[in-house]
Amino acid sequence: MRGNLPSAAAAAASSNGAVLPLSLSRTKQLHARLVLASHSPAPAPAPAPADLRLLLLRSYAARGDLASARRLLDEAPRPSSPLLYNALIRAHARRLDLAAALALFARMRRSATAPDAHSFACVLRTCADCLRPGALKVVHGVASSSGMSSHPIVGSALVSGYAKLGLVDDARRVFDGLREPDLVLWNSMMSAYGHRGMWNDGLQMFSAMRRAGEQPDGYSVVALVSCFWNPEALEFGQAVHGVCVKGGYDCGHHVRSALVSMYMRSGCMESGQSLFHNLPDADLVTWSSLITGLLQTGKYMESFDLFRQMCFTGRRPDSVLISSVLSACASTTAISCTREVHCYVLRLGADKDITVSSSLMDAYAKCGFAELGYWVFRQIPYKNLVMYNTVISNLGYHGFATKAIEVLDEMVNDDLRPDSATFSGLLAACCHVGNLEQGWKLFRRMRDEFEVVVEMEHYVYMVRLLATSGQLKEAYDLIQTMQIQPDCGVWGALLWGCCVHRDSSLGRIVAEKLFQLSPDKAAYRVMLSNLYASQEMWWDAEEVRDELSKEEMYKNTGISWVGEVQK
Repeated sequence: MRGNLPSAAAAAASSNGAVLPLSLSRTKQLHARLVLASHSPAPAPAPAPADLRLLLLRSYAARGDLASARRLLDEAPRPSSPLLYNALIRAHARRLDLAAALALFARMRRSATAPDAHSFACVLRTCADCLRPGALKVVHGVASSSGMSSHPIVGSALVSGYAKLGLVDDARRVFDGLREPDLVLWNSMMSAYGHRGMWNDGLQMFSAMRRAGEQPDGYSVVALVSCFWNPEALEFGQAVHGVCVKGGYDCGHHVRSALVSMYMRSGCMESGQSLFHNLPDADLVTWSSLITGLLQTGKYMESFDLFRQMCFTGRRPDSVLISSVLSACASTTAISCTREVHCYVLRLGADKDITVSSSLMDAYAKCGFAELGYWVFRQIPYKNLVMYNTVISNLGYHGFATKAIEVLDEMVNDDLRPDSATFSGLLAACCHVGNLEQGWKLFRRMRDEFEVVVEMEHYVYMVRLLATSGQLKEAYDLIQTMQIQPDCGVWGALLWGCCVHRDSSLGRIVAEKLFQLSPDKAAYRVMLSNLYASQEMWWDAEEVRDELSKEEMYKNTGISWVGEVQK
């Protein structure tokens, strides 16, 4: 049984971890042999157990059995190899479990196994991937105190991490502290400037790289081209395009895609489309760049036609591009286009993707077909809170208040707790159909059953519901009991109700509140004047109009009307 241990260990050692992970059953079989070998009186070949342990840990981690991987690390002889720690840290990093990765890193530092450059690099990359700048800076400090921050691998991770988080100045400080930055670091630094649209700094970095004797590659060009975001930099972008052609860098798909995106972003549509159509084998990234560029410039139908052409070529778009095209369908309320994309999504099997499904629901709702959006919602096997809130809002906006309330019950049955946005959508639905009774029930459930903090938007809907039903005094009393200071939205909803039901007495009181909160907004004075006129209170209406005219006159001359009256 032990005869297979050396060969398995040799496989792990010879590949330096690049060996494909074993199946879970095979991993457990070899793990059992390792346990038997460790308890056998006859010593196994020295390298076998340690290297096999690394292979097993990586295989467990790759198959998602992190508990077994952790046990292998716990049972390893001390001091353990840093490769074992690194493999488990990397497994947590792939899951974006920063807390677990940092805890393991801290344990490693406390143990007899000191973190190596790969340990620091993995943790730094995880901090950046999880968008945690504070954690990144803490690990940076640990690396500096350990003397590891100047290591090329750690330095590269720091520059890339800060760049990804948009901390360009921090990235530049690390970069300037490195003795001999390699091409990857130069490219990372240029990409950091590109993400911020700092094209002048990107150009200077490119020139400095050339002066340092570093030969740019296609990724250098992509990083530089990504810096040009506006028409002012188009001339420089065209010059870089010329450098690409002369240097032969424009052969790569990623470079051509970046050039197409640059021209589209800069508003040079003809150059972008011309470059695209001259490509004999445009890849998915290049297609996506042109379609996205057309979307960003408002050319929705052109972008949809191009999307259709791309699909006919057999290229499969990702969920981000599909969602962007559906957003264009929603903006143009093109139901036929929405249905066509939906059919294509069903053929691809992408209808279970949360991003795509949410975009479909939104597109159908904006095209006036909230029922179809609800049908899409019903087909999704695993729904999250955002999707429930989206469908509730869409149904309510189109007058399906009863159905929206049923969805609330489905949400609760799915063990999801409604939040503030959920009840905003539900109360808005009640407003659309004027259902005060259901509005009150939902308002009380929000406070008492789900303990959701009542926000200003909820009060606006309730005041509007009460005002619609003619219960103006009740609406006023509700405002008086608010736990937060009422704003113009709340008082404005009540003033609207006063105008609808011609209650000039309460309208005068509410209007005075609005004048205090927003003295420069003329709409409230117009509403009050119209309310007086509807009651044939011509003198009061004329007085409000005179005040409005005088206010506008003094505003145009720069003199404070309030101050003038006081004088």
